[in-house]
Amino acid sequence: MERKNDKLNRRNFLKGAGFAGLGSVIPVSGCTESKQQVSAAKFAQIPRRRLGKTGEKISCLGLGTVFDMTNKHHILDSSVDYGMYYWDTATNYGDTKSQLGIGKYLAKNPDLRKKLFLISKPIDLETPLPVIADFDKDLAESMQRLNTNYFDAYCAVHGLSEPAQLTDELKRWAEKCKKKGLFKYIGYSAHENMAEGLLAAAKCGWIDIALVAYNFQLMQDDDYQRAIDAAHKAGVGLIAIKTQRKTTLDPMPIESEEDKKLTDHFLAGGFTTGQAKLKVVLEDERFSAAAVGIDDIGILTQNVAAAIDNTKLSKDDREALAEYARATCNRYCSGCGHICSSAVPDMPHVCSIMRCMMYYKSYGHHERARQHFARIPEDAKKNLLKVDYTLAEARCPQHLPIAKIVAEAVRKLV
Repeated sequence: MERKNDKLNRRNFLKGAGFAGLGSVIPVSGCTESKQQVSAAKFAQIPRRRLGKTGEKISCLGLGTVFDMTNKHHILDSSVDYGMYYWDTATNYGDTKSQLGIGKYLAKNPDLRKKLFLISKPIDLETPLPVIADFDKDLAESMQRLNTNYFDAYCAVHGLSEPAQLTDELKRWAEKCKKKGLFKYIGYSAHENMAEGLLAAAKCGWIDIALVAYNFQLMQDDDYQRAIDAAHKAGVGLIAIKTQRKTTLDPMPIESEEDKKLTDHFLAGGFTTGQAKLKVVLEDERFSAAAVGIDDIGILTQNVAAAIDNTKLSKDDREALAEYARATCNRYCSGCGHICSSAVPDMPHVCSIMRCMMYYKSYGHHERARQHFARIPEDAKKNLLKVDYTLAEARCPQHLPIAKIVAEAVRKLV
């Protein structure tokens, strides 16, 4: 980043990007075709990128609608203002109210649908292998809630944990659905074992897109980088999720030495740490987009500002993030579920529990955490406190106190 000539403090950047004030950001009424045309001229537009072999161009910043969207239509309005036409939803987001809210919005603004790149997902996979009948049911119900008769992409396996879940049966089903016009592209999402999943997607040839956790911590993993390379070269459209690297343990206070050092570094260059974390992901051109959960205008404007700013992070900026990752890695589950599962084969849910506690502590999404925890089989939950996690803790690359976290999950999420 050119600190002397290209240095932008946040206030000046927001002004230059068309963020004159929240009054000009939040529309008074719903979106119409004419309003979309006016917005494109008035507001800076998010760049678009090619989505792998699909050839589609999507906004490089996607609207993650993991919340109840029935009362957040102003968020949808503003996303349209800035050309954020990639929207991401799922059946279990907001307990179906994400889809219901978007559906009500599209009912009021039917001309908008053809501009969107809409991705939907069923509930997180709860069985060892996909059940096709569940997908058929979810497609029908999700389309009804969303007031649409097709999806641009459908991530059938929501929460891929092992390559074997990309079955031949799923491939045949996807081909039939594409012929029926139910969705254009098939994909999956993954929060664990991402490298293994991407290598399988690259090899099988029929996966169009993959939503995978990727952030300043995970990009330090050489094996993961090689898997990303393979998937990208195979034409798999890559979308980053979990870009902020929320922790499994209590988030560090801003007064901690590591956090203060990182915050001061980026504020000196005109960015918040959140913007810097997003930018370092968006600067990886192998990824077509980053899907970010957005539930208020402040977060939206900060993310949009980071996405449309052409200022590149410097070598020092990247080293600051890498140093922070090394200093705080023992608070973050990097999703290598195969390691803890091999250590405690009778309890294959450790990685899922780490994710639940991330939602509970770092995100503050208590109900979402409980919903995910509730999907763990009852027989397994009864034995959570009986398992010896010593070997799993010894093998954990991040040295997480797994037994302590599991015990806390039982106390808070049951």
